[in-house]
Amino acid sequence: MAHMKASRAIPALPQVAARALRKLGADISAARRRRRIPMELMAERALVSRNTIARVERGDPRVSMGIYATVLFVLGMAEKLGEIADVSTDRVGLDIEEERLPKRVRSHGA
Repeated sequence: MAHMKASRAIPALPQVAARALRKLGADISAARRRRRIPMELMAERALVSRNTIARVERGDPRVSMGIYATVLFVLGMAEKLGEIADVSTDRVGLDIEEERLPKRVRSHGA
């Protein structure tokens, strides 16, 4: 296996993001167990190792987003990925956009 250069982003991961990943991992673990899918079968269906599934379920930030997406697909939950950064629920972005709107609109005489 090729050695990959360590990312500086992982140690710098904000605590709020690390907590969110741990929650995602715990939720994935609970969903797998509720479906009575053994870890080995989940790994087989997601085309990854059992160790990788264990890392996903711990919320390991070094696991690629693609693997998280595949695991969610196996669980029948892949559509949730499209909701993560949904522009319609981006309060900060919507507020900034609203601030940039003109305060009044002038008509251009007929």
